[in-house]
Amino acid sequence: MFKNIAPKRFLFSLFLITAFITITLINLSEADKLFADIQKQLSDGLGWLIILLANGFLVFVIYLAFSKHKNIILGGENAKPEFSNINWIAMLFSAGLGVGLLFYGVAEPVMHLSSNALHEEGASFADKANLSMNLAYLHWGFHGWAIYGVVGLCFAYFTFNRNLPFRVSSFFSGPLTKNIWGRVSLDVIAIIATIFGIATSLGLGANQINSGLGYMEVLEQSFMSTVVIVVVITLMGLISVVLGLKVGIKRLSQMNIVLCAILLSIIFLAGPTSYILDGLLQNLGSYIQNLLSLSTNTQGYADSSWQNAWTLYYYSWWFAWAPFVGLFIARISYGRSIQEFLIGTVLIPTSIVFIWLGVFGNAALYQEFLEPNSLSTAINNDIAISLFVFLEQFPFSQLLMWLAIVIILTFFVTSSDSGALVTSMLTAAKKENTKDEPPMILRVIWAISLGVIALVLLASGGIGALQTSVIVTGVPFAILVSFAARSLLKNLNQ
Repeated sequence: MFKNIAPKRFLFSLFLITAFITITLINLSEADKLFADIQKQLSDGLGWLIILLANGFLVFVIYLAFSKHKNIILGGENAKPEFSNINWIAMLFSAGLGVGLLFYGVAEPVMHLSSNALHEEGASFADKANLSMNLAYLHWGFHGWAIYGVVGLCFAYFTFNRNLPFRVSSFFSGPLTKNIWGRVSLDVIAIIATIFGIATSLGLGANQINSGLGYMEVLEQSFMSTVVIVVVITLMGLISVVLGLKVGIKRLSQMNIVLCAILLSIIFLAGPTSYILDGLLQNLGSYIQNLLSLSTNTQGYADSSWQNAWTLYYYSWWFAWAPFVGLFIARISYGRSIQEFLIGTVLIPTSIVFIWLGVFGNAALYQEFLEPNSLSTAINNDIAISLFVFLEQFPFSQLLMWLAIVIILTFFVTSSDSGALVTSMLTAAKKENTKDEPPMILRVIWAISLGVIALVLLASGGIGALQTSVIVTGVPFAILVSFAARSLLKNLNQ
């Protein structure tokens, strides 16, 4: 049963995760303060580096997509895609976003609108609304997907074209990787980042489901309710990951896309349609026009607490998710050209995100315009209920809330099973056929671990602890990816 497991990677990762869980549970009363201190120190000290790296990866992706290497096929000249374009986009979108967009899609523009740290005194509603949407686009747009694209391309090229295992250590050559523990250390950094990045999304999703059901008076809102939700979803994710990539994850991703399209269409048609279209066009134009200044703003001459809680948190979250999403989209991208891969993983998902944020964000801002503080007060009190307070203003609101709950559940399960699958691949022994499924025992262990870590983080500091975990694990991996990008370019040139 254990012959297909890479023992050093598996045991070292499990030891570090178990140690974290144990120490945190023993010191629950101190954990919240510690997490807040760590987040502030890292953000204040390395914020400039995080922003620089995120911009660097976007430039790197644009260069590769139109370089002399653009027609290289991942898997060799005769490789054919394993999945249709629709299924491919559905899977990478569902795995790449998880519950984050549903959690922040309404909340973020409204919170930016009401933030005193962003707007000059006397600024008009129109100026504040436009800047709020621009920042939401910055956090969910090109930069994040470019990070996924670079990591995913590294996994795909070194595995399919260089016949190396699905591991971060495969990206590198030199003295460090000649030593077994050097290779193991590189892979463990990726595994830890993956585990905590996904656990953060699971924690946010559980919080949102708990708050939503509490708001609908279906379930009493409490930590015990969150525990039950995490356990149930972990079990559902376990079932999906056992069914495998072509049955469980593929079918769930298809259902995700259909349900999201239904909810998006209802909000667009039942909401202020003309206002949404006007806002969407203006937001896109303003975002493109101001992209350089938006993406390089470090708040160097102001209090950086807003920057730490938003831009740096988001970029670190993208980095923490990068080994998971990168490996997953690499696994499903066999037979694609480098240009097709990068356009598919950066431009198409970003376009979908902009439409989603444009509809939900502008519809939420319209509610704030008609009734000032109607949404912002509720959201600032409890960010997890933002979507449900927003949906309450629409016809058949209860039905829409239940649809939202189902979408969150499917995103939740997709993140859990995709994460368990990827972490299993990172800790599995090398196989001759890189498209084989990893051992069942690994998928089960990692699916359960994700749920446990999400609960521990929620118990030890709630959303603050979730944010800290992605910054702490995302920053080291961001530095690692910068060297991986250099290694990829060197290999392509050779």
